[in-house]
Amino acid sequence: MIHKNLDPGKDFILGVNLDSFKIFKMKFFNSIFLLDELQADVRQLVLTVAYLQKEDPELLLTAPGAGKWSVVQVLEHLNSYGRYYLPAIERSLRSNRPAKETFTPGWFGNYFTKIMKPGLDGKIRNKMSSPKDHRPTNDLDINPVVSDFMNQQQKLLNLLEAAKQKNIGAIRTPISISRFIRLKVGDTFRFLIAHEQRHFVQIKATMQEIQETTGKFQSDPQASRHSPVFSND
Repeated sequence: MIHKNLDPGKDFILGVNLDSFKIFKMKFFNSIFLLDELQADVRQLVLTVAYLQKEDPELLLTAPGAGKWSVVQVLEHLNSYGRYYLPAIERSLRSNRPAKETFTPGWFGNYFTKIMKPGLDGKIRNKMSSPKDHRPTNDLDINPVVSDFMNQQQKLLNLLEAAKQKNIGAIRTPISISRFIRLKVGDTFRFLIAHEQRHFVQIKATMQEIQETTGKFQSDPQASRHSPVFSND
């Protein structure tokens, strides 16, 4: 694996050593169950942002230190990916390939999802770098950023629902860094949502670093895919 660590955004894969792949039988998923689980993950993130909106806006606009992102900057970073992937997925789903009961991840899609997704302990194992065109500016307006994020998540939920009528293993979507690399749309969903979950771990750390809030982020062991959530404990 080839990763390059640069500054504040840590999420981007710059290269992969194909020799690191080993031949093994890929796990498969029930397609509907997978899509349902991904929808549950997205709803968890939406609930988290709804909770964040109750906080002092200044907290969400405050970076915890030099070279670090505020919560609003993290959300805008995620928005920048949604602006590419949501239309790309929507175009892909225009395919007439009918649904198949099972979904088997592709090599690249499964690899990218695994290294992007937080561990079951809620920690980030792989430090990566965000490309320049996905790095947010410092002069963001909180309301349009949050509104854009929430609208994108609703769009993502709708696309996941539409995908239940499609063959998510046969339909492919080009990735943002190269239109020549096309992931199975099931893997595109998995990767995109893992990327969001990754940055919600960052949001948790940011909020904790800025100040002790009335609510707490926690990783609920009973929650689907161990998504970060707020708790009123």
